[in-house]
Amino acid sequence: MEDPVKHTLQRQLRRFATERPYQIVAASAAALAIATTTGGLVAVADDDPASQRTATTVAEMRSDTAASRGEARDASPSASAAPTTAPATTAASPAANASSNPDLSLKPAPPKPPATKMLDYDYEAQNTYYNCGPAATRNALSAAGIDRTQNELGAKLGTTEMGTNSAQDTTRVLNAEVKGSPYRTRMFAGAPSPAQMDRLQADVVKAITDGRGVVANVVGDATDTNGGWRSYGGGHYVAVVGYKDNGRTVRIADSANAADPSYWMTTIDLANWIANRGYSA
Repeated sequence: MEDPVKHTLQRQLRRFATERPYQIVAASAAALAIATTTGGLVAVADDDPASQRTATTVAEMRSDTAASRGEARDASPSASAAPTTAPATTAASPAANASSNPDLSLKPAPPKPPATKMLDYDYEAQNTYYNCGPAATRNALSAAGIDRTQNELGAKLGTTEMGTNSAQDTTRVLNAEVKGSPYRTRMFAGAPSPAQMDRLQADVVKAITDGRGVVANVVGDATDTNGGWRSYGGGHYVAVVGYKDNGRTVRIADSANAADPSYWMTTIDLANWIANRGYSA
């Protein structure tokens, strides 16, 4: 009985090798049932090397089958892990950076004015005793490269033998000639205050830095930095064509005397000379 069973088992095993995994599992179960019912087969399997090889082959097939099923489970969609998504990194926009860092949104500071500056102007003395207003306006405009005659400007200023009315007239005519209308009128109701003196200094520095002459309506007496005495009891117009010491001292172009066309004066003295009148800057 042992040999027929042994041969039958071997034929079954050879057929298992050519069959599909699920068939192998079923055949393996059948082989185990045969082995269980035959005591002699178990004894032979323990002692016979061929039987040991057969038992090992069955065990390997069972292990392979289990592994195949495990691999199938691992490869199935239900067994696979859900894909992980890396957190997105959002770059900060330039506007956000500017708001978080105020220094990024600041505009560059304008260049500092020079401590000293003189305009290149074309001096001309007044051609009549009352044409100081047109002459001062003409001298200031020449620094901007604008050439006008005293008579042309006198007609626009409304100048008569009584002179030119006020600094408001010189501002109006200067703005009509200079692109952008940059001039403004500053009037002094009486003796200038320290704040008005500072304002005059700042206005002169800005105008001269921009290449524009200033026209001032003065009255009374003043002394220049060399001790020269200037007196205009009935009023007078002069042009400011330069400054030094950051505007604390100004260069005056005076049309009254061609022999003494210009001089330096402190800004404080000029401000007091303008008292009760005004200037265009």
